[in-house]
Amino acid sequence: MTSILTMRVLIVEDEVPAAEKLERYLQKYSTGISVIAKIASVKEAVAWLQSRQNEIDLIFMDIQLLDGISFTIFQQVEIEKPVIFITAYNEFALDAFKVKGIDYLLKPVSFNDLSLSLQKLEQLRTQLTWREEKLKMVKETLATLPSKNYKSRFMVKLGDHIRSITVDQIGLLFADGRDVYLITNENKKFIIDYTLESLEELIDPKLFFRANRSYILNIQFIQDVVVYSNSRLKIIPTVKWDQEVIVSREKVAEFKLWFDGAR
Repeated sequence: MTSILTMRVLIVEDEVPAAEKLERYLQKYSTGISVIAKIASVKEAVAWLQSRQNEIDLIFMDIQLLDGISFTIFQQVEIEKPVIFITAYNEFALDAFKVKGIDYLLKPVSFNDLSLSLQKLEQLRTQLTWREEKLKMVKETLATLPSKNYKSRFMVKLGDHIRSITVDQIGLLFADGRDVYLITNENKKFIIDYTLESLEELIDPKLFFRANRSYILNIQFIQDVVVYSNSRLKIIPTVKWDQEVIVSREKVAEFKLWFDGAR
């Protein structure tokens, strides 16, 4: 039976094919659903929602956008509409439900998963109170989300010897050109065969944060955070390091969420 759900939707997604696929699935679910706009960045979403939020009934929002994490949108504008979050990983699940999230979809989104989310929304509207349904869906969703195993150690070479460095020994990860170095809590330096981009996918984001193009920080080895020029932040690591470690301006809001344990 075809749904006759009538709804105006905003899509916040930086991958054009994913946004277009989502729009097709919404039309397939109900011809009464119209996509009012498709937005690709935190900055654009904030501006749009500040002036046009009353034009929509529901938001589909990717968590990782071009210019940062979409949770920062909620710090800049009061979101009054329900949100269905979309992402490639599940580590943000609890954070999604702390805001206006009513469901959480993992990429690649299937039509069946989308349909189930919209059915939950319809039930929420017609049968249950917002708070009761929200708490229920948190438990159900977290129970079905697949877990992700993060890398716990790295093999490094020391002359003719090899060692295993556990992640709790990593003080810094540093890129210098094409070479990436692991700096231990004992100030030992090893080159490793990874890029910072690949490391971001392999290590636990609750412990590690990509501060800029050159550094990934470990929360356990941050000695101090200092407000720096142009709204940036300077990190003082516990390991001995003679170069400045600066959180880039576009990463500051996301860093504060991570540092506060909200990411």
